[in-house]
Amino acid sequence: MTLVIAPILVALVTAVVSLFARPFERLRSAVSVAGALSYAAVVALLAREVLASGPLTYQVGDWAAPFGITLVADALAAFMLALAALVVVPVVVFGLRAIEERAQRVAYHPLFFFMLVGISGAFLTGDIFNLFVWFEVMLMSSYVLVVIYGTPEATGATLRYVALNLVGSALMLVSIGGLYAVTGTLNMADLSRRLADPAAYGVNPAPALGLTVLLFSVFALKAGVVPFHFWVPEVYRAAPAPVTATLAGVVKKVGVYAMIRLVFTVLGGAAFDLSAPFSGDAWGFYGPVLFVLAVASIVLGGVGAVGRDDLSGVLAYSSISQVGFIVLPVAIAAGATSTAVRTLALTAALVYALNHAVAKSTLFLVTDVIESATGTDDLRSLGGVAGRSPILGGAFFLGALALVGTPPLSGFWGKFLVFDAAVGAGATGALAAALGGALFTIAYMTRAWNRGFWGEASPSVEEMKPDRGLVTVVAAMALLVVVIGVGFDPVYRFAEAGANAALSRHDYIDAVRFAATAGNGGGH
Repeated sequence: MTLVIAPILVALVTAVVSLFARPFERLRSAVSVAGALSYAAVVALLAREVLASGPLTYQVGDWAAPFGITLVADALAAFMLALAALVVVPVVVFGLRAIEERAQRVAYHPLFFFMLVGISGAFLTGDIFNLFVWFEVMLMSSYVLVVIYGTPEATGATLRYVALNLVGSALMLVSIGGLYAVTGTLNMADLSRRLADPAAYGVNPAPALGLTVLLFSVFALKAGVVPFHFWVPEVYRAAPAPVTATLAGVVKKVGVYAMIRLVFTVLGGAAFDLSAPFSGDAWGFYGPVLFVLAVASIVLGGVGAVGRDDLSGVLAYSSISQVGFIVLPVAIAAGATSTAVRTLALTAALVYALNHAVAKSTLFLVTDVIESATGTDDLRSLGGVAGRSPILGGAFFLGALALVGTPPLSGFWGKFLVFDAAVGAGATGALAAALGGALFTIAYMTRAWNRGFWGEASPSVEEMKPDRGLVTVVAAMALLVVVIGVGFDPVYRFAEAGANAALSRHDYIDAVRFAATAGNGGGH
């Protein structure tokens, strides 16, 4: 079905058209907004079709799997695409007024949509090599977007960001080549089938496990979890706010998605001869690894956020802590013995990923409006923002409450499901980590609110005149946090379908194998 490839095509066409529209301000703005809205529309259509009919596949050029390029849209991929669309639309509108005219005229719009091409391809690809390709499309665009203003801070952050990701890309290529040598395939469905019955396919499972660990570490780097988090704070502070909002809200989730797809879909049926403390399957191995990464991210990110005096720094370190909170239920799912608890835990991870995407993007954009209006985001120079601009203060307040997990906002349901999954799994350590993460969030969000938004207005705040258009955008995003929380039932059902898709490896395999034998012009 060509609908599967539609999100990639819409983003690609928008990128190309905006490239030629760069000299014409109104035209390029219209192209970008139309492209973002069209992207959201085709994602909505694809999600509706997937939820109604099950996984959809597309064989590029009608070359059969596992040899051709396969795109797979199941409920997990559709959920992540919907998450991206929810962030991209307001970020694109915000960028029209927030990004410097020179940057918009040079390359901002086409680069942004090329990054979206890579994001969409990563969510939809059905083979590991093309996952690498889409990662590179996404990353190369993001490199230029981070440094687009050319400041010394941005240049230094980008150089380190590029160097770290080049190492990650090299390691990913090594692991991909090794997996092909060991298993004879890179198609995810075929990998899952072969690793589940290694004797039948002549696969040695020991090196296969080691190579997936290497691959997993690259995904952890993309997600920015500890100890692969070094690039996050300086890149988030150096990049323009719309870029930072997309990096934190969407690009991080590509890494999380890849970890979930690898551990639960590709390795879901794989059995390995492992010794204690690991059990004899991939979930038993990756469960403790994910738990350690999650706890380390929650603690180190939380400590870093509490100690920052600049609002962008608080949010950057908070992103490290919050991604740990997303990975924590993934660890619970890997260690759970009950299918119901495993599904609940993955549902919690997806719901909280959605909350973080919308709430954290809102907070980064609010910070940019404040810094543009006052010339600073230093909490020691701010104060009384809520009194000077109640709408701006209210948007930050709602975003902060969503991260804390206050009902009835979107964050409440995410954290409630994480706690519910931990209790259901009997995971005392995970429960303690979740509680500690919640306390860290309360601490740094309360500190930021009290110092930057409450009390009497400082001289810089007293003179601020925030851009009304930008304030409208962040207010709409804050309202979205409320809407997701109040109308949570369809969100929950969508996330649950995504969790079931991650765990239903046989459905994934059957969809791809059907595409390989159908020969019906490129889709199913």
